[in-house]
Amino acid sequence: MTYGSNQVALVTGAGRGIGKAIAIELAKQNIFVYINYLSNKVSAHKTLKKININNGHAELLPFDVTNTDESLKAVKIILQKTGRIDILINNAGIRDDKLLAMMKKDAWQNVIDTNLTGFYNVTKPVVKNMLKNRFGRIVNVVSTAGQMGNAGQVNYSASKAGLIGATKALAREIGNRNITVNAVAPGFIETQMLNGMNLDAIIDTIPAKRLGKPEEVAHAAVFLCSKEAAYVNGQVIGVNGGMI
Repeated sequence: MTYGSNQVALVTGAGRGIGKAIAIELAKQNIFVYINYLSNKVSAHKTLKKININNGHAELLPFDVTNTDESLKAVKIILQKTGRIDILINNAGIRDDKLLAMMKKDAWQNVIDTNLTGFYNVTKPVVKNMLKNRFGRIVNVVSTAGQMGNAGQVNYSASKAGLIGATKALAREIGNRNITVNAVAPGFIETQMLNGMNLDAIIDTIPAKRLGKPEEVAHAAVFLCSKEAAYVNGQVIGVNGGMI
């Protein structure tokens, strides 16, 4: 696959899990990666160290995607240093599972704020720069739960379904400026997001009979950032072992 020279990427929630894997794979393509994280500095440094070991280039950029001002300031920092953001990976996400009948308002709002409003806070200022440069690749990390629903995850499923809708709408808005907007929809992946879940029961529902690996999601996301994917726009690529 081929990528433009001197490209700059911002990956939110890149301290661990899928975001970490995507950041590492992008850096392998000689793309400079800004590693966003919220509070786990130790984990974020591990992402940076792994990129450096592979002779890649990256920088840590802590900010809260749920905070509009922080997100705007972070984007401005990148633009002041580089003048461009070619690739945006909206990966930051949380879950707070509970049956809707017992779900407190905070559990609903926190998940929506991070998974969906975070997309707005970061993507809006980035898109303005991409429109100016007439180039961009935006990849949103959604979820199989946003496509088929998952009991106990009404908030999470709603946030990811909303992000799928946003992906398709934004692709129509800016597709004529050489900017693509796509999503990868992971199923059950070996990350901390599965903590507390019944893994044996989960695996039984997956045709592949195993959990996915973060790197498998990363390869799909990084493909969508390549020149070869220039005509792929507004799509949701499932990485779920055949669940749907």
